[in-house]
Amino acid sequence: MSYQPEFTVSPALLTRAESIAALRERIQNATVQVPWIPALQKDTRARNTHSSTAIEDNPLTLEEVRALEEGATVAAPTRARREVLNYFAALRHIEKQAGKKRLTHEDIFRLHAIIAGRVMDQGEAGRYRTMRVRVGQFVPPPPEDVSGLMFELLEWWNKDAPGLSPVLSSAIVHHRFETIHPFADGNGRTGRALALWELYRRGFDSHHIFAVDEFYWEDRSRYYAALDAVRHAGDDLTRWLEYCAEGLQQTLERVWERMGQFAASATRERLVLRPRQEQLLKALGKSGGMTPAEIWAALKVSKQGAMDLLRPLVKAGLVKRVGTLKSGRYVLK
Repeated sequence: MSYQPEFTVSPALLTRAESIAALRERIQNATVQVPWIPALQKDTRARNTHSSTAIEDNPLTLEEVRALEEGATVAAPTRARREVLNYFAALRHIEKQAGKKRLTHEDIFRLHAIIAGRVMDQGEAGRYRTMRVRVGQFVPPPPEDVSGLMFELLEWWNKDAPGLSPVLSSAIVHHRFETIHPFADGNGRTGRALALWELYRRGFDSHHIFAVDEFYWEDRSRYYAALDAVRHAGDDLTRWLEYCAEGLQQTLERVWERMGQFAASATRERLVLRPRQEQLLKALGKSGGMTPAEIWAALKVSKQGAMDLLRPLVKAGLVKRVGTLKSGRYVLK
């Protein structure tokens, strides 16, 4: 008998799901053939790595995590550096395996071995636990039940999860994995990586630019409380799904903002402003908009000279023309 999650699609969850769908569509439409996506992917990988390891008390800052990925020397304990490098490796692994349709025990073992290699306090990386463990006040299932429970989860994941929105299935996998707690150590990082893997393989985050773990890390106590609340609700996942949907919605809103930042940065790198163009941008900013005649009068250039200055700015998206053909004005975009 496979695992069957219990939940209700509440009005709050439905509203979140609709907002998420609209945000995702906007992001997907905006990421077609843009040159700065690799930079955004790199930034997202660093944010996910920092957040997921920081939840487990890794002391490295986001800046140090980025530096470590670049191969720089970071003054930190060996274990802290190893945890970060392991998680970077795990993210690259699931990015490469994003197209995998069916997951097995061996896939779970491999991911855990990458994440927990040489940083385990107890047990063995890449092997289900053979000991009892405690997580705060919660006591996960005994070790003799772990393999069977993971079999049931994998069966549901492979057969039934595709019938649900990845917004729901990723959250369900996340919670069920943490409940089973199949490894002696490293379950938190592995569970969050599995939730991300589900978003990847379902095509929800096809560009790998969603740093969902930031939401969990920024309020760790709420994250742990949300995980624990399901057990007090008789394993009803409704509130957990609402919480995860809130996190995903916030993540997509942040992605949209960062896309604007990366696009602006890329534009500045492609366009080297001439002194007259800098003067023009300042004049447009002060005036709120200028006609072509006002521009060439202010800059003391010919009509053709003004258009030579304007065209690159319009093409780069820094300036736009508004109004009719006769009464048109140029304004900062």
